[in-house]
Amino acid sequence: MSEVKGRVHSIQSMGTVDGPGVRFVVFMQGCNLRCKCCHNPDTWNCSGGTEYSASEIVEKAVRFKEYFGEKGGITLSGGEPILQAEFAKEVFTLCHEKGINTCLDTSGSILNDSIKDLLSVTDRVLLDIKYTDDESYLENVGCRLAPVLEFLSYLNKQGIATTLRQVIIPTVNDTVDNIMNLKAIADANDCVDKIELLPFKKICQIKYDELKIDFPFSHIEQAKSEDVAKLKQLIPQYC
Repeated sequence: MSEVKGRVHSIQSMGTVDGPGVRFVVFMQGCNLRCKCCHNPDTWNCSGGTEYSASEIVEKAVRFKEYFGEKGGITLSGGEPILQAEFAKEVFTLCHEKGINTCLDTSGSILNDSIKDLLSVTDRVLLDIKYTDDESYLENVGCRLAPVLEFLSYLNKQGIATTLRQVIIPTVNDTVDNIMNLKAIADANDCVDKIELLPFKKICQIKYDELKIDFPFSHIEQAKSEDVAKLKQLIPQYC
């Protein structure tokens, strides 16, 4: 039987911001959402990227295993990796055979049997909870909050270690209420052991310009590190 193939946008051999430790990061091609703050509009098209087999990806990752240490490993990011759940599962299964830790960076907007199979070989999930109210999700993401919370509930039931991530966008979600709502979501799910608040940046503007599409949040100022630091102080147990 032929190997499942996946479409990959790009690979970062030694990433340090996509999960614990040093990681081999695979940015998958294709996304079902259209977040107004998206930094990677070039990953949206599901037919773009380069085709790889799972074994080809793992062979590349193994070369860097000596740098992973106790915490590092491989991360599948995107785009949205759960759109290619069968391929992702094969990658993670092969990684476990090689003793490599697996991490999935996802929006969690879809949950089906194929994705549950993928999660069965996932050591940690980086779950993007982009906003904490349904209205903001509908306006700025293109889906509802409920499926994301359902995804998190499943992670909790399975006991899969989870990091919640949120990009802090001035005038949009940089409020105390939002952070306390995010904390409440974390408190309700024992699988969550960390929250990462990431400052909104606009270095992606050049990608939108090259693609000749509008960057919806181009008018918003970048988040200041000191302001994000103040919000982190509200949830010291998770940061």
